[in-house]
This record gives sequence, structure tokens and C-alpha cells, in this order.
Amino acid sequence: MGIAERKQRQLEEVRATILEQSWQIVEEEGWEALSIRKIADAIEYSTPVVYKHFESKDAILEAFSREGYSRLADALTEAQASQTSPARRLEAISEAYWQFAQEHPKHYQIMYGLGIPTCQMIRDIPEIGQVSALLHSAIDDAVKSAADHEVDIHLKATTFWSILHGLVAMTMIAAPGGPQMARRTLDDAVQGFIKALLT
Repeated sequence: MGIAERKQRQLEEVRATILEQSWQIVEEEGWEALSIRKIADAIEYSTPVVYKHFESKDAILEAFSREGYSRLADALTEAQASQTSPARRLEAISEAYWQFAQEHPKHYQIMYGLGIPTCQMIRDIPEIGQVSALLHSAIDDAVKSAADHEVDIHLKATTFWSILHGLVAMTMIAAPGGPQMARRTLDDAVQGFIKALLT
């Protein structure tokens, strides 16, 4: 291995260590507690070393957000592929979305810290675009099988994503009736959405 390759590998290892320690801080104290100084102390390097890899705390959070959206896109892709009927696909996507949020709450909070992603964020972060495209595709498939083809796909995809995100967020902030009631509400909302979309 040459000097350049060794240096590159060391840089990648330091970057991975920064992310690993950052995630540990997020897990233990919440993402609000994350700071460049705290990361530097945890990895026993100076703050300039952290800044060499990430220009700010926001850049680290963006890395976690990208990772989360990539995992979510994988889960939704698998769910969509598991069903052939458009209605069942939407149900499977809803279930996979819910499960992702339950199994990865810290990622979910970072991904949606400021609510539904803006159009600019979708353009800037390809992983968000993946999730958005998958939701649009599932809605488009459902509309093609419906009687009314004159539907605003973007509006319906945004509505569907809002239903999923809103009810997951309610659960995370202790919705009245607890997680079971939030889950029942999600199922009811998704069934109502699918019925309205397909009739």
C-alpha cells in the first residue's frame, strides 16, 4: 500500500470514528447535545481535526440524515416490491415507514427535525429524493388502477407522506392514547386515503 493510499485510509478511519462517536452522543444525550467540541473530546483529537472532515455540526447531522433516508428508501423499496396490488403496496409502504420510525427513532428525529423536507432539500439531498420518488411512484401506480386518472400525483404523495410523518411524530411526542392508538389512527388514515384514491 502506497503512502497516498495509507493517508486516504487513515482519513476515512478518522471520519468513521467521528461519526461513530457522534452517534454515541446522539444515542445517549440526544442530537441537541451534539457539538464539535464534545466530539473532539470523545475521539481525543483537536477540534480542527473534526472540522477537517465536517465543516459543522449540521454537516454531521446531514450525514446521519442521508444514512437514515437511504435506509428508509431501502425499506420502502422492499415493501413496495413485496406486493402486486397498488392498494397493498401503499399498505406495505405505510407499514414499512412505521416500522422504520419505531426501530430507528434517532435517525427519524434527525431526518425530520424541521418537519417534511422542503423541495430544495429534496434537490440537494439525493436520499430524500429517493424516498420522495418512491412515494410518487406508488401513488402513480395506484391512480392508474383507479377510475379517476385526473389526480395531482404530487399533491397525493405529499398528503400520504404527511399522514405517515404526522402520525409517527405524534407517537414520538407521546400521543393521547399512546403508541397503540397512534398506530390504529395511522391504519385508519391510510385505509381512508387508499379508499379515496381508488374510488
